[in-house]
Amino acid sequence: MTRSALLVGATGLVGGQLLARLLRDPRYDRVTVLARRPLGLEHPRLDARVVDFAALGADDLPTAPGGADVYGALGTTIRQAGSQEAFREVDQHHTVRVAELARDAGAERIAVVSSVGAGSGSRAFYLRVKGDMEAAVTALGYRQTEFFRPSFILGHRPSHRRGEGLGGSAATVLAPLMVGPGRPYRPVPAGRLAAAMIAVLAEDLPGVRVRTYDDFLALAPEPGAAPAAAVAPATAVDRA
Repeated sequence: MTRSALLVGATGLVGGQLLARLLRDPRYDRVTVLARRPLGLEHPRLDARVVDFAALGADDLPTAPGGADVYGALGTTIRQAGSQEAFREVDQHHTVRVAELARDAGAERIAVVSSVGAGSGSRAFYLRVKGDMEAAVTALGYRQTEFFRPSFILGHRPSHRRGEGLGGSAATVLAPLMVGPGRPYRPVPAGRLAAAMIAVLAEDLPGVRVRTYDDFLALAPEPGAAPAAAVAPATAVDRA
């Protein structure tokens, strides 16, 4: 059975990897992208829409996306956004608004990029925003909700983030030392993360889960590999 996909964040590192894989995946007969600017890409199954996320409405989504899989990869930095409030607007409010509209239109499964350490009670503003986003998306009541919590994400970004580049390089060197409780902080290639997100929604596993580093490896055994044919749900961390 074919599906449709709704993707936000396609111009970013993980979102670009998601888009490339979704367009190659025979399970999807349509991939709708909501973006702030034109993608500069054409494909027979691609429906790219330029939208204003601050004023997003039901008319910005496809007229009949029932059963669509939603992929959320929106993300910025406080420096790029200009303020904490602007950062929260993108990473929390825009993500939740897209999820809400898609759910109202019939979507049942969603996978969202969050961050290792996310939590509404965190002292770190960045992690608190990610935790608030997770709580709000969970409250929407999707049949399947998957939060992916990477640490450093490896790959070539359309916009250079010097601090993240240095941090990713250091994390790659130190990765063998990150064992036990430190394993979730190991860096992951963007392509592997994207492949894992697609693989888990293919399984249609009811519930809400948090996915971390070891789950990425299980869901996408090889970097850049096609989505796995089967996923063992036992690796998930269920959220109450």
